[in-house]
Amino acid sequence: MERADLKVALVTGGSSGIGASAAAELQDKGFIVYAVARRVDRMADLQSQGINTFAMDVTDDASMVAGVRRVLDEQGRLDVLVNNAGYGSYGALEDVSLDEARRQFEVNVFGLARLTQLVTPTMREQGSGRIINVSSVGGRLYEPFGAWYHATKFAVEGLSDSLRMELRPFGIDVVVIQPAAIVTEWNTIARDSLLEQSGESAYGSYAKRAHRVMAAADKPGSMMANTPDVVGRKIAKAATVKRPAARYPVGKGARAVTTGRDLLPDAVFDQIVSRTYGSR
Repeated sequence: MERADLKVALVTGGSSGIGASAAAELQDKGFIVYAVARRVDRMADLQSQGINTFAMDVTDDASMVAGVRRVLDEQGRLDVLVNNAGYGSYGALEDVSLDEARRQFEVNVFGLARLTQLVTPTMREQGSGRIINVSSVGGRLYEPFGAWYHATKFAVEGLSDSLRMELRPFGIDVVVIQPAAIVTEWNTIARDSLLEQSGESAYGSYAKRAHRVMAAADKPGSMMANTPDVVGRKIAKAATVKRPAARYPVGKGARAVTTGRDLLPDAVFDQIVSRTYGSR
């Protein structure tokens, strides 16, 4: 394949987990891939595979502007943006500071939106492009102590729906990826923050039970646990299929829980979640 025919992909959150897997899968599909994250040293393995890596902080506008400019200067085009950078910080709403809530929105929503703003002009000029936003089944359902995280993913879902309609006339597709439970450091960060924020508060006993549930779901032998490569492959499919779906639930249990949320009354779904997390 001639270099001029190669397509270019930019993947955020490339230092581990889903982002690293997506970068590798896209390279296997023939893309020139740029994987970015705050810590370049954690992307050494990707670099050794021939994937371009550099530092980008999705909470720093200058970093994002410079990063997109670098890709365009080096390749002259950008075909796929995978907005994967994100994290979950858990804790009772009463206990989590608004500063932490704002930071979660900066990473999970505003960084995604700003990068989309930066790449859209090039994609419009090309008359083609694909923006793949990594949401979560948590963008369709809810659980105790995840109020701020779920708020960010509900926001990504709504943003993506509107964006899909706006960009369709310009030949740009917008796709949402909805992973179920994935064995990555995400769960560790989320459940550790839960204990830090609420482990000794009025919610302590409930938070500790929820922590045990989250830890059990993260074990590789768990019936609901999925590995990052499952999501990486789905992202590669979404990037390459001729007519992508608006949404791709990914992993064991993903379609079941999203369908269940659509069909079950709130009171019934509340009971299921409550039993799962051991609330009184």
